[in-house]
Amino acid sequence: MTASTSDIEQAAGVLRAGGLVALPTETVYGLGANAEDPAAVARIFQVKGRPPTHPLIVHIGHADLLDEWVEDVPAAARLLAEHLWPGPLTLVLRRGRRVPLEATGGLDTVAVRVPDHPVALALLDAFGGGVTAPSANRFGSVSPTTTDHVRAELGDAVDFVLEGGPCAVGVESTIVDVTGDTPSILRPGGVTREELEAVVGGPLDVPSSSRVRVPGQHPSHYAPRARVVLVEPEKVLAEAELAQESGHRVGVFLPSSSAGAVVKVHAVVPVPRSAAAYARELYGFLRGFDEQGCDLIFASLPAEEGLGLAIANRLRRAAGPRSTV
Repeated sequence: MTASTSDIEQAAGVLRAGGLVALPTETVYGLGANAEDPAAVARIFQVKGRPPTHPLIVHIGHADLLDEWVEDVPAAARLLAEHLWPGPLTLVLRRGRRVPLEATGGLDTVAVRVPDHPVALALLDAFGGGVTAPSANRFGSVSPTTTDHVRAELGDAVDFVLEGGPCAVGVESTIVDVTGDTPSILRPGGVTREELEAVVGGPLDVPSSSRVRVPGQHPSHYAPRARVVLVEPEKVLAEAELAQESGHRVGVFLPSSSAGAVVKVHAVVPVPRSAAAYARELYGFLRGFDEQGCDLIFASLPAEEGLGLAIANRLRRAAGPRSTV
């Protein structure tokens, strides 16, 4: 099931009127507003409970529109946009005059991307402008990958929800800062480091901190209600069972190396062998543990290559400062 043409036209009308639209992208569902309407943008922060200094991503319909929204586009940004848009890649560039400071958290930089989802692109085309669209959930909680997740999180606070099916990537876009001398990855995501390096022709840093504020840098982010605990793969089962014996309702991500093992805990999710499948299902798994009443979730980090880098980033953020037992 997906949105009809009339649904898309109605959603575009909601955006023009200053309303909020939940829209599908290939990464997660976004909470969209007219990027040039400060009042509508401010409402996003209010509905999500998001700090006003936490910048938003402006979604545009085509790479050819980039110069309308930013200033000083370097060659590296053009190259990345040419090869990886539409797609789960966000570029941080100098803010253009069309972008209000409300959308950038007061910064002179703006994060921009072209989503790779037919419904999102159709909405952008029908609307005829840019759409700020952070994930359609409460700030810091697990991002939504279905419309059911959106409605459970935000309910009537959203003026219109566009159906686009489950998100194909399942984790947010990769954010790359292209304002400096060399690009750097500020948030790992749906485009892998290896894919980016193949385009730019050299290695890219993934700094632990950045002078540029971007989405997903809060100490605790993408977090379920249950506490996420990260341990080494060979210790996951023992630590999970010990916590269950101590009176916790434990969920565990069962490593592929332990496939088929019997674990005496409340809920078990086998980790998919494919990193793409793991990324696509990660947020659904975390929500599922909450729905089953778990108060602790045990997991180990995947190898930090390919999409494993993004998965590890999300699990660390979900765990927050208290990441280990």
